[in-house]
Amino acid sequence: MIPTDGRHARRRSPWPLALGAGILAVVLVAGIMVYASTRSKARSMFRGDEVASTVPNEPAPQLEQPPALANWPRWGVTHTQYSADNEPRRVAEQAKGMLGRVPMLQNQHIMGWGVGNPEPSPGQFNFRDLNRRLRFMASSRAVPVITLCCAPDWMKGGQAGRTDWSRNHTVAPKPEHFDDYAKLAARVARQYPTVKHYLVWNEFKGFWDPSRNRWDAESYTALYNKVYTALKQVDRNIQVGGPYMPIESNARGGRSELSGPWGTVDQRALDAIEYWLDHKKGADFVVVDGASMTNDRGNIPDDFAAQNKFGAITTWLRQKSRDLPVWWAEWYVEPENSGWSERKRTAVQAAALMEFARSGVTTALYWNPQQQGAGECSGCLWAPKVGGEMPMAGLLSGFTKWFPVGVRVERVDTSNPRITALGQERQVVMVNTSDRPVSARVDGRRVTLKPYEIKWSGRGGA
Repeated sequence: MIPTDGRHARRRSPWPLALGAGILAVVLVAGIMVYASTRSKARSMFRGDEVASTVPNEPAPQLEQPPALANWPRWGVTHTQYSADNEPRRVAEQAKGMLGRVPMLQNQHIMGWGVGNPEPSPGQFNFRDLNRRLRFMASSRAVPVITLCCAPDWMKGGQAGRTDWSRNHTVAPKPEHFDDYAKLAARVARQYPTVKHYLVWNEFKGFWDPSRNRWDAESYTALYNKVYTALKQVDRNIQVGGPYMPIESNARGGRSELSGPWGTVDQRALDAIEYWLDHKKGADFVVVDGASMTNDRGNIPDDFAAQNKFGAITTWLRQKSRDLPVWWAEWYVEPENSGWSERKRTAVQAAALMEFARSGVTTALYWNPQQQGAGECSGCLWAPKVGGEMPMAGLLSGFTKWFPVGVRVERVDTSNPRITALGQERQVVMVNTSDRPVSARVDGRRVTLKPYEIKWSGRGGA
């Protein structure tokens, strides 16, 4: 949501694991407090002082080239505060197998979301946590992606050598440090030469202008252009995208050039995207995120039809950008306190993925909501601490295998509108959007689906 006072409240908890404590016996280690939470709850922050000299830098890990792929996988995940590298070894191996059985994209931010400050003081780098995450990504056959967010405190007006995690996600670098941030981006690119895709910043954090009640697209674009130039100087083959704009909507009208039965998009987000498109130095793809829910009424006209919003926004982006590839860095489908079962949650996610594929999305990254402790974990890929595959992992693997970029996507006839289906030459996926069993003819075959069931079916001898 975008309150008129300029604060941008997020719907999830992204925040980082604490950076490691000191290694030298003579160094007193500052206290660390980690507040963990699930998506839509209080964010977890690393609070305390982080002294750059307490953690020596590690050399860059020797990472293999990502697997050669006939088609871009289209689908992937973003690692968040708690991921497989925080799990017991047995669970970590299970997670590695789930993520690697069909190579998919894996994304990691350079600061926060499980990773400490990469440059606590000017010129003093600490890539230990980022190295660890990139190693895991390589071991699970990932196509690696890095998001360049957030920024060290000294670039934001804070004290060098210390990290105040309570301000990590709300403050952008000061303009006088845009060059420093671009240099950090280039340093990251040199550290990981096998990473060829970079997202610049995250959700315009710190780029809100309360005096004008709109996004500060001018400042963001100035930062983006410097980062873009710096990355291309390291390797012209690096692919760079922005603006990672959060796109929100409301049920109750307002001035906007984009609306539908699913709501009306906030025009301020569209204006900021258009400014970036008109003034960027270059881009290899355009990045956004958002939710199917409106700010004022949840999913409209219903939980499944609301997913059409993603297709409408994608079409608008492709038109405005003159067909730049479209990336969804995050997407959300479930209202807060919905009470949904895991079966329904996965069924609605399947409808969203179908809409992404139909509308020509190039990449969609699932914001992985793993948590620290064992217990219920809504939408997780594996059961934390105890292991076991969750339904969302199978859904992502299926779409990664059967609906990569380049495959011809086909609409599939169904005799009952409660079943929605999507096909390609060799496979059909269908979803029962009802809480009751449904029988129908789908793709010429008689099928019966349980409430919210997802079913895959071969076609053409597959």
